[in-house]
Amino acid sequence: MNDVLDDLRRYPDLEAPNLFAVDASDRLVLDEAAPLLAGAADGTVVVIGDRYGALTLGAIARHGVTGVRVHQDRLTGERALHANAERLGLAGFTSHGLTRDLVAGARVVLLQLPRSLDALDEIAALVAEHADPSVVVVAGGRVKHMTTAMNDVLRRYLAVVEARLARQKSRLLVASTPRPADERPVRRWPERAEHDGLVVCAHGGAFAGTGIDIGTRALLAHLDEVPRTTGTAVDLGCGTGVLAVALARSRPGLTVVATDESAAAVASARATVEANGVADRVTVTRALGTAGLPDASVDLVLLNPPFHVGAAVAPAVARTLFADAARVLRPGGELWAVWNSHLHYRPTLEQLVGPTRQVGRDPKFTVTVSTRG
Repeated sequence: MNDVLDDLRRYPDLEAPNLFAVDASDRLVLDEAAPLLAGAADGTVVVIGDRYGALTLGAIARHGVTGVRVHQDRLTGERALHANAERLGLAGFTSHGLTRDLVAGARVVLLQLPRSLDALDEIAALVAEHADPSVVVVAGGRVKHMTTAMNDVLRRYLAVVEARLARQKSRLLVASTPRPADERPVRRWPERAEHDGLVVCAHGGAFAGTGIDIGTRALLAHLDEVPRTTGTAVDLGCGTGVLAVALARSRPGLTVVATDESAAAVASARATVEANGVADRVTVTRALGTAGLPDASVDLVLLNPPFHVGAAVAPAVARTLFADAARVLRPGGELWAVWNSHLHYRPTLEQLVGPTRQVGRDPKFTVTVSTRG
C-alpha cells in the first residue's frame, strides 16, 4: 500500500528536481508521534509549520485523525496542503492563524521547527498558554538547521524538553509540561522598535524582525526620487510594512496596498501600519504576489524580492514577482526594485516589465526603475 507521503507535490509552489514536498524530518515526526496520534480525540491534534501537507495528511491518512488544526506561515504551503488533500481525497483539517484558536485544548502538537528562534518563541508561548496541560510537542528539523538554543527557547515555556537521536540527518525535540503563567516570560509579540520616527512592529516569524533590512534601506534611500504623488501603489512582498508606511507618509495622496504571502509578515505589517497612523491609506493583504488586483490598475510598485525558498536559492521567485508587477502596472507605471547586485536581474526586468534604468548601486545591492510599456 502506498504511503500518502510518496504522492505529495509542492504545487502551486515552485517545483524543481532539487525541491521536495517531503523530507526526512517529516517522516521522523510522524513516526515518533505515532503512539500519540493513534486514537487521538477529534480536535486535539495541531500541526504548525507543515510545509506542503506531509504532517497533516500523514496524521490523517495513517491514523485516522480528525479535526486537525493547521497553521502554515506561507500561503503557498497552505494552498499546497489543500491541493494535495483534494487530489488524494483526504479531509479532516482546517487552516488557522497563529492565535489562541489554533492551539486551545490541544494535546498533540506536530511542529516543523522554524529556523528563527523568535518564531519558535512565539509558537511555544502560545502552546504553553492555551494548550491542554497534557500537551506533547513533537518538533522536528534538519540537524544542520538546529541549535541547542532551540532547546532553551522551548524550556522557557515547557518544563520537559528531550532531544532524541538523529536519523537521516534529522532530529526531534519532544517537549511537554507547560510551565505555570508566573514561570513563563511575559508575552512579547508583536514587538516594536522605532527607527527615525517610523515604528516597526514584528511577530516572531517576520523577516528582519523589528529592524530594517539592508535591502529595504537601499530602496528607502531613493524614495524621495519616486515621482508618483497620487494614484495607487503596491508594496509587493511587504514584510513588516516598512516601505508601505514610508511611502504613505511621504505621499499623502497615494493609496497603498501591501501584500505578502507570509502570515507573520501580514500580521506584522498590519500592526506597523496601525502604529504609524496610516491605516486609512494602507491596506495589508495576504496574497500570492498581486493576486486579487486587476490588470493595469496600479501606478507604482515597490519590491524587495526574496531569492530563497527555505534554504534553497530560487531566483525564479523574483522573476514571478516581476511578472506580477508587470501585470498590474498601468502603461507608464513604474516598478522600483532593489536586488542583490550579483543576481543581474536587469535583463529580466527589461524583458518582463519594460525599459529599466539603474538609480543606485553598491557591491551588495542595485536599485532599478522599470517603466511599463
